[in-house]
Amino acid sequence: MGNDWQPATARVLLVDDELDILELLELTLLRMGLQVERATNVREALQQLDSKQYNLCLTDMRLPDGTGLEVVRHIALHHADVPVAVITAHGNMENAVSVLKAGAFDYLSKPVALEQLRALVKAALKQPQQSIPVRDGVRTLLGCSPAMEKVRDLIERVARSQAPVHISGESGSGKELAARLIVEKSARRDQPFVAVNCGAIPENLMESEFFGYRKGAFTGAEKDRDGFFQAASGGTLFLDEVADLPLSMQVKLLRAIQEKKVRKVGATQEEAVDVRIISATHHALAERVQQGKFRQDLYYRLNVIALPMPPLREMRNDIAEVASQLLVRLRNGEAVEFSPVALQALGQYDYPGNVRELENIIERALALCSDGIITPADLQLAAVNGSGVANKLDMLGDPAMSGRQNTNCKYPLTDYLDSVEREAILEALNQTSFNRTAAARVLGVTFRALRYRMGRLGITGADEQE
Repeated sequence: MGNDWQPATARVLLVDDELDILELLELTLLRMGLQVERATNVREALQQLDSKQYNLCLTDMRLPDGTGLEVVRHIALHHADVPVAVITAHGNMENAVSVLKAGAFDYLSKPVALEQLRALVKAALKQPQQSIPVRDGVRTLLGCSPAMEKVRDLIERVARSQAPVHISGESGSGKELAARLIVEKSARRDQPFVAVNCGAIPENLMESEFFGYRKGAFTGAEKDRDGFFQAASGGTLFLDEVADLPLSMQVKLLRAIQEKKVRKVGATQEEAVDVRIISATHHALAERVQQGKFRQDLYYRLNVIALPMPPLREMRNDIAEVASQLLVRLRNGEAVEFSPVALQALGQYDYPGNVRELENIIERALALCSDGIITPADLQLAAVNGSGVANKLDMLGDPAMSGRQNTNCKYPLTDYLDSVEREAILEALNQTSFNRTAAARVLGVTFRALRYRMGRLGITGADEQE
């Protein structure tokens, strides 16, 4: 059964034991041109779901012989292609989160706002029943490891829901890309996608940036302006680095998510917004909650569906394939390839910056390589030795240092001190993509002193940025 519905053929099952609410909902859906059928308890609902085909089920949470959660679980198990939404008591976010985790498409709070009901129904009936291929211009997650296949599978499943998703993972692991892929495979794929870096907004501007403001609300407010929520209405709001939100803003964000309404700065009335929330951070959000830096109620509201992104070092069998695909995209048609030794070196590196760092490494190697072959010297990787200190001795092809792998040997003292200094400098340069000015700041020395030490130790290949 597909959801390329026509109003006259789409069938909705309403489950509620309060006749006045049933009549209001039914009248609203009939005016939308939908077919409507009723059930007044869990038993009737399950019987009708098993005997007929529906495009949508809308159920109350409290029913005479059970709860709407039972209906949600039955649909998830036996009729996974039918979106189901639940009506919950006002302010009962525990129920709302529980039904979303169980597989509900979305929820509505009592008293039901008809505008929100209509928006929910339209979104639910647009839900794709099969996997939608990603459109041209949107990158895909690379790699075939079990960890990445698990991520892809979860993206496919959460794309069919309106539930908030929290994407965790280290910097550079592809959190925003995962968020965009969720949207690309969802009913909101043609609606706005608004990405917000929560750590980049001054605290005194946060409320007006998120919710908008009215003309005259403060000095400089010369006209009405929408915020991020209004800009994303009908689509998706991606809150990147959500852990960086100050506590005062977390309270306001929680209310906006719960009530699905926002109030502009300087306004007296709230306005409804239809926004799906996807959040991400490289911090361990649960630990921030324990430290008192992040509200527990907001954490539970955002973390309805958890999507962890694996670090690249946990997908070593994928590194060669990922690097090769990145090279094809970055070389702009030029005939450039990795040498076997270079691919081996890439597979042994730990990538603290994950795929983003790998991409930067390949871009730098393309600029440095010659004769169409990328060698280990072009990669300028930091190889991790047994002591955990990053070094580039053989990677840079320094003949004076080639073959001397054991830096634990402390004699002669001069050579040992040189090797330690070399390793520290190379580690700082790698962290800063070989920006010498930034590396000097990391090391706590002047740019002039760093340049002198690099010359003395024969370290080359850095950029000339000052």
